[in-house]
Amino acid sequence: MTKTLHHRACHLCEAICGLTIETEDQADGSRRILAIKGDAQDSFSRGHICPKAVALQDIQNDPDRIRQPMRRAGNEWLPIEWDEAFALVAERLADIQARHGNNAVAVYQGNPSVHNYGLMTHSNYFLGLLRTRGRFSATSVDQLPHHLISQQMYGHGLLIPIPDIDHTQFMLILGGNPLASNGSIMTVPDVEKRLKALQARGGKLVVVDPRRSETAAMADQHLFVRPGQDAALLFGLLNTLFEEGLGRTTHLETEGLDQVREAIARFTPEAMSQRCGVPAERIRQLARDFAGAESAVCYGRMGVSTQAFGSLCQWLIQLINLVTGNLDRVGGVLCTEPAVDLVAATSGGHFNRWQSRVSGLPEYGGELPVAALAEEMLTPGEGQIRALVTVAGNPVLSTPNGRQLEQALDGLEFMLSIDLYINETTRYADLILPPTAPLEHEHYDTTFNVFAVRNVTRFNEPVLAKPAGALDDWEIFVGLARAFAARTGVELKPTMAPQQMIDLGLRAGAYGDRSEHKLSVARLREHPHGVDLGPLKPNLAGRLKTASRKVEAAPSILLADLDRFAAQPVPREGELVLIGRRHVRSNNSWMHNYHRLVKGKPRHQLLMHPHDLEARGLVDGQRVRVRSRVGMIEVEVGASEDMMPGVVSLPHGWGHARPGVRLGIASEQPGASANDLTDERQLDAVSGNAALNGVPVEVVAA
Repeated sequence: MTKTLHHRACHLCEAICGLTIETEDQADGSRRILAIKGDAQDSFSRGHICPKAVALQDIQNDPDRIRQPMRRAGNEWLPIEWDEAFALVAERLADIQARHGNNAVAVYQGNPSVHNYGLMTHSNYFLGLLRTRGRFSATSVDQLPHHLISQQMYGHGLLIPIPDIDHTQFMLILGGNPLASNGSIMTVPDVEKRLKALQARGGKLVVVDPRRSETAAMADQHLFVRPGQDAALLFGLLNTLFEEGLGRTTHLETEGLDQVREAIARFTPEAMSQRCGVPAERIRQLARDFAGAESAVCYGRMGVSTQAFGSLCQWLIQLINLVTGNLDRVGGVLCTEPAVDLVAATSGGHFNRWQSRVSGLPEYGGELPVAALAEEMLTPGEGQIRALVTVAGNPVLSTPNGRQLEQALDGLEFMLSIDLYINETTRYADLILPPTAPLEHEHYDTTFNVFAVRNVTRFNEPVLAKPAGALDDWEIFVGLARAFAARTGVELKPTMAPQQMIDLGLRAGAYGDRSEHKLSVARLREHPHGVDLGPLKPNLAGRLKTASRKVEAAPSILLADLDRFAAQPVPREGELVLIGRRHVRSNNSWMHNYHRLVKGKPRHQLLMHPHDLEARGLVDGQRVRVRSRVGMIEVEVGASEDMMPGVVSLPHGWGHARPGVRLGIASEQPGASANDLTDERQLDAVSGNAALNGVPVEVVAA
């Protein structure tokens, strides 16, 4: 049997680590995966991989993975031919829109969409034909504030400054745990070694988190902060920088800094200390240490975005980097210059051009906040959502108040899911269309190269042959578009394969035909380990897309939110609040059906400080009931001194034991869905992003 080595990047998280995959040709003409290892020749990941990459073969071989279109008939699932499926979708959606208007059909796109370039290039080829304002995605679950702040300050929602982790002397992380996430909106493979290198060169790592996370455990300093109160700490830091004259000049033309200074003068460290739980003098000293470092990075991720003041947090983070002269500076934060430059190729985005029908939540980039999805289905009236298309998403487990969403999905007239599994969400679908498995199609990282800590690029060839009768995701969208256009009499624009689109993007980019690199898909095929295009460099001044071509430091929507922040009551003594947590063997809800990722020490427990257990007469390992405004779950509790007193932590993405789910391994796992507790009414009022952290809960014996 012939053995072959293949090289490609892992697509299962944002780190895009290089892989070496060994296969063996079989007598029947197929290929079997023998081993998956880190690619030592990959200059970006340097041979590093995490356990998720090895599980790629489990996805390929999973008996629960759907391999042909399936139509629901009562409680049964029956196979259906592709053309018949496309025609059915076109007929049902066109009929619903004819009777109830375009907005009666909605769309939800999940997190895996950005991990697959066929979805990125072609999903809108069909979804755009629906001409609906009912567009939703995972963006408003955990990262919308990032994009909104970049759009407001820099003119484009993807112009997000990335930590120059390999050159900084001081890294301040809030609400991020890159040792578990492998980096997030910071594409950074081998992050642990990079952080250790920071410390080895005399730099300092400080982590702010309500839990002593894996990253906090290796930090030089860890500060507990009350969930939902990171903005108070950040206000105290920025106020100190202004008050003590700790800022540095910047080469960037800036508007509004004096206005900011005046607006936040009331938010002193002394005033903020009671709210965030960090002593005022520690806030001031942290500001001094940050400003005094040769170079420094302030980086905040999911924990500071998924709270009631998520947009304020991300704004303040940008301002701290700006005021200390670390924005667009080596060793500070810099914007990546990717080979396929989505910033150069697209408009900056828009915000609040329309609002959701029921609660009036603002759109961003044509999408409404997903917290409004269920109410838009359940509330009668003109524009009520009556049909849904989900793409690689599981919002029942990943968006707030999942039980309410289940009720809403159960009442739809029609639902289509493009997905590999019958999961907690797709079990409500009338039709499921499965694309090829990840290793059966090519891939190019259009998104994560935009957020990388170095300028890198690679084209990933298929490892395994495409099965007979299977369609890649982009081919599914082309088939749906053709059927819908024929049904509605719309003229369909011509399209091309994703590979051709990427080739055009590479040739037109900074490293393309006009450069010494002459990048193209053909050129990248000559470099199976990827191409390193160099370290990040200052470039923001020339890439700003604001109307003024300056950094807009004082967006009106942020200044207008200061009074809401000031009016928020101080946290009540004795109240418990819920936060989430991540694990390196997991990614949201879609990696729990693979034995090698769920084996080992259980990690589903509700973590709670021993003092909080004792105060409620509870003990380690006991079954408890956790209640919030929207629901109740039962789960095992675990005592942990890594938790800040008054805070409990539950990982998200679990709770697979629901009727109709066909995930054999996942359904047998313990644990409950954290989003059966999170509240769709708790939002970042500026962006509409879900506030999944800081949810008030009660914990009692089961």
